[in-house]
Amino acid sequence: MSTTASDDFSLRRIALGAFGPSVLYGFSQGALLPVVAVSAIDRGASEALASLIVSVLGLGSLVTNIPSGVIATKFGERRAMIGASVLSAIGLALCLLPLGLVVFTLGIALVGAASSVFILARQSYLTQVVPAHMRARALSTLGGSTRIGTFLGPFVAAGAIGLWGIDGAYTVALVTIVGAGFIAYVVPDLVEDRTPIPGAAKATTIGMLQRYWKLFLTLGIGILLLSAIRSTRQVVIPLWAVHIGLSATESSIIYGIAGVVDAAIFYPAGFVMDRYGRKWIAIPCCLTMGVAMVLMPLTHGFVLLTLVSVLMGFGNGIGSGIVQTLGSDMSPAVGRPTFLGLWRELSDGGAFVGPAILSLFTGIIGLAGGIVVSGFVGFAGAAAMARWIPKRDPHPKVTRS
Repeated sequence: MSTTASDDFSLRRIALGAFGPSVLYGFSQGALLPVVAVSAIDRGASEALASLIVSVLGLGSLVTNIPSGVIATKFGERRAMIGASVLSAIGLALCLLPLGLVVFTLGIALVGAASSVFILARQSYLTQVVPAHMRARALSTLGGSTRIGTFLGPFVAAGAIGLWGIDGAYTVALVTIVGAGFIAYVVPDLVEDRTPIPGAAKATTIGMLQRYWKLFLTLGIGILLLSAIRSTRQVVIPLWAVHIGLSATESSIIYGIAGVVDAAIFYPAGFVMDRYGRKWIAIPCCLTMGVAMVLMPLTHGFVLLTLVSVLMGFGNGIGSGIVQTLGSDMSPAVGRPTFLGLWRELSDGGAFVGPAILSLFTGIIGLAGGIVVSGFVGFAGAAAMARWIPKRDPHPKVTRS
């Protein structure tokens, strides 16, 4: 990319197509996440089983990451996202049906499966078109656009719950995911030139594993641990709220308040990553969420739980885009979607492992103990990031034309 092209680049040019569906996707997730555990308990699940059912969101995404990269490459982002919207809508419709835990869990799995397309397709596109010196800001904005929706979703869901019961939250999630699909339908595909890159056909999943296995087993472990505590954060707030006697509406409000901070700081976080390096964000992100998790069992009411949740939201917010930025930094030009699909396998593996760890230790030592153990996952993630994030120039030189 020439210096001129780099200097003239503006995120506003690609805003609707790149970030619009992400806002509505986040809105749908924000409406859904605070009520999944509560719905599972209402259907007869224990606290431990409810935590495990939430982890199915991550499992659904985990098994579709590599196919998502293939689908986005073959059919284009627009068609892939329309299909993902349909799949997610079907999953949410299943959650609305009063057919027991098995059908409910299947619906959650379908929502998780659709999510990988929304994230991976946009990440691959932004990595390709955004100048390297703006990469972290672009990917933080991508993460932040999802967070804006995630912030708004719980408040609208809380109002819907007040009017129609807990099914109102699923209805809000359903309507907004259909809206994301509509934007994908009316906006042309972002990448018009899909001329095959020489050597791309040889960039197989096995080949990527053979070439980058050391990276996946080092920095990849840090990504897995960070994703684990992030995913656990999504379930501990509603679970602990139920544990201390708060209602589903109060739980959604707490989740939304935490999302205010989470959504507000994505761009400054991206600027810090571009200016000072990735470690300046990755390590505090893990540490802050770990501390908040350890403090959560000490809360016994709405106000204290809100304060701890806000701290947790701050930790998550400053890490907006860090997983995608590190993946983009490491990804090769040839076979990038395949590499990023594997990178998301690590991320979504953590999203599944986190609630599973919480579920395991909750069954052994109770919910409070399980939350504390989950906090130490964050501390381990901080150590991994400190050890394995490479020292590299956050301002790669641009070739002058």
